[in-house]
Amino acid sequence: MILFKNSVKRSRVNAFISALAFLCFTTAQAAPACLDRNGRDLPIDDQTVLKLKVSTPNQFLSRAHISGTIETIYPIKNGHDHFQVKIGPKPDDTIEVIYNRSFGPLDPLIPGQTVEACGDYITSTAPTTNYEPSPDGAILHWVHRSNNTGKHKSGYVIMNGKVLGQGAGTGN
Repeated sequence: MILFKNSVKRSRVNAFISALAFLCFTTAQAAPACLDRNGRDLPIDDQTVLKLKVSTPNQFLSRAHISGTIETIYPIKNGHDHFQVKIGPKPDDTIEVIYNRSFGPLDPLIPGQTVEACGDYITSTAPTTNYEPSPDGAILHWVHRSNNTGKHKSGYVIMNGKVLGQGAGTGN
């Protein structure tokens, strides 16, 4: 009888684990292609982004696809979430991700959480007419759907297995 109870418990636990694994697998969304300016798919390449930070002039523009962990959450400015993502082993191997909230909400930002992002990379080491330099020396923005793909390719943020930034938005 005790063996029967244990095997019933084991079966229930195994069924629960299987159901949970199924839900996690089926609710995770596949990442869309992260396209460069020529329409080619960019792989995740944190090392190239780190090289760009130290080898390009202020306001250098490119496309980037990163994966790392949230380190710091900066204040919300003008309807945009700002957060630091650590993409390498050194303390300054970071980039500031800027997300326009009009393209849908992000999941709660939690330090230590893994995030993947695709968007426009800009070296940001000195102020411009409109913007202060990034505390990280570089930003990744336009990490959401684009209303004008001729000017900006679409980007995205992936958190908790969900692709974010694909809502309607204003494009501002």
